[in-house]
Amino acid sequence: MDMDITTKTFDDRDEFKRKSIAEKAIKLLKSDIDISPTVIDGSWGTGKTEFCHKLINLMKEDSTHNIIYIDAFKADHVDEPLMTVLAEIIKILPEGPRRKAFINRVLPAVRYTLKTVAKAGISHLLRQDFTDIINDFDEVIQKVADDSIDKTAELILKDHVEAEKSLQTLQTTLTAIASQNPIVIFIDELDRCRPNFAVDMLEIIKHTFDVEGVSFVLITNTQQLRASINHCYGQAVDAQRYLDKFIKYRFELSSHADRVSGSPTLAAGYHFVSLIEEKGCLPESLLASSYFKSAIYHLIQHQNLSLREIETLVLHIQIVQSLSNSEVFVERRYIGHTLLKLIGIMLVCYQPALLRQIKRGNIDAKTLGEFLGVEKTPFLEEGGNTRPEVFEFVMFVLGRDCNKNTQNYVVSEDQQKKWASYMKHYYFMDEIPYTKRAIGQIIEVANIMAFE
Repeated sequence: MDMDITTKTFDDRDEFKRKSIAEKAIKLLKSDIDISPTVIDGSWGTGKTEFCHKLINLMKEDSTHNIIYIDAFKADHVDEPLMTVLAEIIKILPEGPRRKAFINRVLPAVRYTLKTVAKAGISHLLRQDFTDIINDFDEVIQKVADDSIDKTAELILKDHVEAEKSLQTLQTTLTAIASQNPIVIFIDELDRCRPNFAVDMLEIIKHTFDVEGVSFVLITNTQQLRASINHCYGQAVDAQRYLDKFIKYRFELSSHADRVSGSPTLAAGYHFVSLIEEKGCLPESLLASSYFKSAIYHLIQHQNLSLREIETLVLHIQIVQSLSNSEVFVERRYIGHTLLKLIGIMLVCYQPALLRQIKRGNIDAKTLGEFLGVEKTPFLEEGGNTRPEVFEFVMFVLGRDCNKNTQNYVVSEDQQKKWASYMKHYYFMDEIPYTKRAIGQIIEVANIMAFE
C-alpha cells in the first residue's frame, strides 16, 4: 500500500534531490528575514504537494514552530478564506479558556471582514461589465444599493471605528500566540481554486495576517494565479504587478534532479525509475540497462512529461501487466520489443488520436518520428563506429510498416542489412520484424487496455 503523502519524508524517498532545497527554505523561514508570503512555484505535476509535506515533516523535527497545512482547494466551497485560516489557527490552541478567549476576540473582526467582502463582491460584479453600462452606472449602483447594500451600509459605517479596533485585536492576539512559537501556514493548491477565492485569499493574507511571527508559504503555480487575477479584475490589469504586491519571495521547483553532479537528468526520469522499482512492473534487467534508461529519458524529455504524467504512465504499465497476466514485459536480452510496447502505452496515455489513426491503417512515418523525436533514419557508413540512437533503431523498424510520409525513414536493401547487424550488436533486436509486426506490437499492447 502506498504511504500517505502527508507522512512522507526525504528519508523515505528523495529521487529529485530536493532535501537541500527544503533545508534552505526552512533556514529562511526560521530567520529574522521577512519573506512572508513566500511562493513555492511549479507547473502542473512537478511534485509541489509532496515536496510541501516533506518540507513540513522536516521542519517539525525540532518543534520550534506551529505549522499549519491548508488544502485551499478542499476549502474552496466554504468561500471564506478568513474563516478557513482562522479555523486552522484555532486548532493549534489547546482546548479550554485560551481557545475560547481567542474565538471571542476574533469574532468582531470576522463579522466586519465578511460584511466588507460581501460589499466588495457586489461592487466587483458591477464593475466587471462596466464598459457595457457606463452611461447607466450611477443608476445601477443606486438600484443595487437600494436592494442589497443599504441593509448593511449604515451598520458598516457605524461599526467602522470599532471594526478597526477589532482587526487590531485579532492581530494583537495572533502576535501573542506567535510570540511563544512562530506560526508558519502552508497554503497548497491555490492555483486549483476558483479565481475569486484565490484572490480573496491573497488579500486576506496581506491585510489581515500581516502579523509578526505569522508566516505564509503558498504552494502554487503562479502562472495560473495570474490568470485568476485577470479573471477577477480584467485582462487590462497587470497580473504580475498585482501579484508582486502580495508576494515577497518566490522560488521554483526545478525540473532537474541531480544538483550534486550538475547532471541535467530530468526529475521525471528519476521518478519513472523509482516508481517502476517500487511497483515491480518491469523486469530488473531492463532497469539495470543504461541503454534502456537512456531511451526512457529521451522519451520523457522529448515529450516533456511532468511528474504526474509519469505516474499516469507507470499506472498504465501496471494495468497492462495485470490484464495480460504479466506476460507482456518478460526478461529479454534485446530491448526493442519492450520499447515498442512502451510506445503503445504512451500513445494510449498521451496521443490517443495518433493511436486511432495507426489502428485504422493510416500510419504516418513523419508523425511517428515527431512523436519519438527522430527526424530521419541516418545513413550507416561502411565501417563506421557511430552507434545509432535507440529511437533511431525504433523508427528504422517502424518506418518499414508506415504507408505515408516514409521518405526520411525507409532505407535501401543494403542499408537494411547494416541496420540488422547493428541491432544485434547493440542488443536492440535479434532480427528485423516481419512486415507490420513492429507496428502490430504497438497495437497489441494498446488493445490490452481497450474495453471494446
